[in-house]
Amino acid sequence: MLQLFGFDRIGVVVGDLYFLDPVQKAGQEGAEHGVRLEVRMLEPGELKGSIYSSRPISVGPPVWRADLLETVDGAPGSLDRAHHHPRMQDWEPRGRVFDVDMTADPVAWVGRQLSDLEGMLERAGIDVDAPLAADADSLRAAVPDVQRAVTTMLDEVKAGRLGKAPDGAQPDGARVSWL
Repeated sequence: MLQLFGFDRIGVVVGDLYFLDPVQKAGQEGAEHGVRLEVRMLEPGELKGSIYSSRPISVGPPVWRADLLETVDGAPGSLDRAHHHPRMQDWEPRGRVFDVDMTADPVAWVGRQLSDLEGMLERAGIDVDAPLAADADSLRAAVPDVQRAVTTMLDEVKAGRLGKAPDGAQPDGARVSWL
């Protein structure tokens, strides 16, 4: 599942995730699943037809990511692998940060992070101009909507309806997600 909250230049995308890394690191053995949330840049495209045509929308590179993940074989709702990436570069995460508040109350934690879009963008090396400041205000007003989406997806992962392994035999590696 994928949900997008779009503003003028910033979008927040939320999706479920199942991940099995064939090159596992110590302490990260086995599959994980949960909810991934990213703040991304948005760009409207040029019309492809008449003034009535649909406008293409580009969902660009992420500037920040939160992975509300847990071990598939662990206790549902444990979020034992929850972390975030305060910086992204060229589509890749830079540095994994663990925060006990993410596990204690992930939805409130997400709300606090999104409420400080200006700080998030500055930490990512992006200058906050007037349109981005306006997006920050719009995002703050929409934080409860984003939190509801995160809550719903976390509940669906916990119930086993989202963040599921691909059908068929257990693969050596897999990633099932929009994000």
